[in-house]
Amino acid sequence: MSEEAPQPDPAGPDRLAAFEEHRRMLFGIAYRMLGSVADAEDLVQDSWLRWSQVTTRVDNPGAFLARTVTNLALNRLGSAAVRREAYVGPWLPEPLVTAPDTAEEVEMAESVSYAMMVVLESLSPLERAVFVLKEVFGFSYPEIGEALERSEASVRQVGHRAKSHVQARRPRFDAPAEVRRQVTNEFLAACLGGDLNRMLELLAPSVTAWSDGGGRVKAAIRPIEGADKVARFLLGVLANDPLEDPRVYEVDVNGRPGLLIDAAGRVDSVVVLEIEDGRIDELRILRNPDKLTHLRPGGPAGPA
Repeated sequence: MSEEAPQPDPAGPDRLAAFEEHRRMLFGIAYRMLGSVADAEDLVQDSWLRWSQVTTRVDNPGAFLARTVTNLALNRLGSAAVRREAYVGPWLPEPLVTAPDTAEEVEMAESVSYAMMVVLESLSPLERAVFVLKEVFGFSYPEIGEALERSEASVRQVGHRAKSHVQARRPRFDAPAEVRRQVTNEFLAACLGGDLNRMLELLAPSVTAWSDGGGRVKAAIRPIEGADKVARFLLGVLANDPLEDPRVYEVDVNGRPGLLIDAAGRVDSVVVLEIEDGRIDELRILRNPDKLTHLRPGGPAGPA
C-alpha cells in the first residue's frame, strides 16, 4: 500500500497563496452582501481564519472560500437586520472611494456602482447571495446550491426572482465619465455660490435626494423629492449648518464621479450623484461618521 502524499501546511505558503489569489473575490462578495467596507474586511479576515484551520485537501479553493464568506455574510446580515429596524433615516451603503483616473481599486469600484448597491439592498439576504454568486462571480446553480445547502431547483428559482427584481430596478444612468464629472463640478460650484437658478438647471425635475446621518449628525430623515425642494434643502444646510474649515475633493465613488467633504480635519460626508441626460436624477449624501471611518481626511486626490 503506497503512502499518501503529505498535505501542505494549512497556514503555509501554498495555502496563503491560494487565499491571496481569491482575496478580491472575497471582499467583492462580502461588500455586495453587507454594503459595508469595514464589515467586508472583517469577513475576509474571518475567512482566512477558517481557511487556515482546514486540515483536509480542498480541490477547489475558490468555491470553498466563496461558500465560507457568503455564509459568514448571511449570518452577519441576520444581526444587521435588527439594527436597521431602529436606524434613523435612510440607510445607505458605505462608499468605495478612489482618486479620479487612478488604477487603485478602480476595477473593483467600477464593477459595483453605488446605485446598484442600493438595488442589492432591496433584495432579501438569500436573493442577494444567489444573485451575487451567479450574476457577478459566475458560479453555477449547482455550486451555489451546495454552498448554501439548498437544492439546485430552489436556488435557481431564487436566482430568477432576484435577477428579475434587479433588472426592473437596474440603474439607467449611462452618461459618459466626462459628462458626469462636468455636471458634478458645475453643481458643486452652483451650491457653493448659492446660485439657485443654476442648481435647478442641473437637477432633473423628478430628482430625489437621500441623506444618511444615522441619527449621529444632521440629515433629512426622509427622501426629498423634486428639484426645487432638493435645491432649497441643500442651500439651507449650507447656510444654517456651516462646516468648520470645509474642503471639497473630487473623488470617484464606486467608480462614478463624486465628492468627499472634509471639515475640521475629518471626513464629514461623501456625495454621490447619478446623472441622466446631463442632469442629476439622484443624489445621495452619506454623513454617518460610523460609515466614513475607512476614509482618510484629505481624500485620495487634491482639493476640487
